[in-house]
Amino acid sequence: MTQEAHVTQGPLTTEAGAPVADNQNSETAGVGGPVLVQDQLLLEKLAHFNRERIPERVVHARGAAAYGTFTLTRDVSRWTRAKFLSEVGKQTETFLRFSTVAGNLGSADAVRDPRGFALKFYTEEGNYDLVGNNTPVFFIKDAIKFPDFIHTQKRDPYTGSQEADNVWDFWGLSPESTHQVTWLFGDRGIPASYRHLNGYGSHTYQWNNEAGEVFWVKYHFKTDQGIKNLTTEEAVRLSGVDSDSHQRDLREAIERGDFPSWTVQIQVMPADEAADYRFNPFDLTKVWPHEDYPPIEIGRLELNRNPENVFAEVEQSIFSPAHFVPGIGPSPDKMLQGRLFAYGDAHRYRVGVNADHLPVNRPRATEARTHSRDGSLYDGRHGGAKNYEPNSFGGPFQTDRPLWQPTAGFTAGTGSHEAPVHSEDTDFVQAGDLYRLMSEDERGRLIENLAGFISKVSRDEIAERAIANFRQADGDFGKRLEAAVQALRG
Repeated sequence: MTQEAHVTQGPLTTEAGAPVADNQNSETAGVGGPVLVQDQLLLEKLAHFNRERIPERVVHARGAAAYGTFTLTRDVSRWTRAKFLSEVGKQTETFLRFSTVAGNLGSADAVRDPRGFALKFYTEEGNYDLVGNNTPVFFIKDAIKFPDFIHTQKRDPYTGSQEADNVWDFWGLSPESTHQVTWLFGDRGIPASYRHLNGYGSHTYQWNNEAGEVFWVKYHFKTDQGIKNLTTEEAVRLSGVDSDSHQRDLREAIERGDFPSWTVQIQVMPADEAADYRFNPFDLTKVWPHEDYPPIEIGRLELNRNPENVFAEVEQSIFSPAHFVPGIGPSPDKMLQGRLFAYGDAHRYRVGVNADHLPVNRPRATEARTHSRDGSLYDGRHGGAKNYEPNSFGGPFQTDRPLWQPTAGFTAGTGSHEAPVHSEDTDFVQAGDLYRLMSEDERGRLIENLAGFISKVSRDEIAERAIANFRQADGDFGKRLEAAVQALRG
């Protein structure tokens, strides 16, 4: 370990600051007698120990994080008025948390699962959170299906284990998942480390400039270390030897000064091109082809400092897609819209209603000026300031300038549960494109990985329905997968 211990001089104290006379023996009624309730040090220690854990994240529970710096390398003021993106060379402190999705807090790092890529920018206009994954797409396109999807990935309430039936029943009945499943069971399904994976904002976001012009944007973080993955066999061996492999690799790389970095790119779509694009550009199950919207390099992200305390800074860190700054906002993506609520609600339950008061979550260059008071973790920061608005005592005031622009053409009219229809709004085109881009060796491993999992389902119709989706993506894909599954199921 290269981290220096924090040495505190002076006597051990209670939580209230009183010196401790004996931290080795409980106070008893006479020598060897029963323990006395007046031993407040004993009660304080046991009571605190019982409360040391907070609820783990329902998803993305298993993770590791580091602080770093984002440096802008290209003038992007034509697209956004965000101040942290206003000047070439400008640097912004960041905090990046990597994670798996389905596993609990004690699960292994080297598993086949998407990786969370949650990035906090401590900007001069407040915190901006970009909460993405290591894949540019996702399994579903509407947040109303998210609880059902996660239930299939987690432990079955009856068996207590993840069940192939549940996983493949849902995926087979949700054809929109075909693209992401093709990603997940391909070579990039098990990253070798957090340093050797790409990150993506995944969703489409709005950028708006000083003139009020709107652009739709997708984020890409390309690892400068190169993509590196594990085979299924390598991952099984590594998980058995070191379940903490990925978080250990990240921490030790930073400790030795081998700072990981990512080249940051964006794709930009003028707002007026979205309505008539050949598929819904706000559909999280689809990517924007690079030939239509070429990636533009805008910056570099480097991780260069480890947290000093995993619980305080990693477990209690909070990220919300609703944390925007002026010049950046949401899109009509239905998954994103659901996450705007769900993430804030989750951290208020899990960490506390004032979780943003904790150092890792607190804005750096600006003070949070709100009328919220009291509740768990409240630090009294407001003093005697009034807790209502409007008031006549110099309280914070509204700016009358929204952070983002209205999305005309997408939100007009009455409420609707319908999605816009575009010429290529199928669930299979891009999954097939991805399969055909793979080498023969990559296809073989993809088939093997998928077949190994699908073969575990208990009902033939579940397996057949799952295979049918991949057949829709590519005939050869489906044919080879069917043969492989039949060979394993006998």
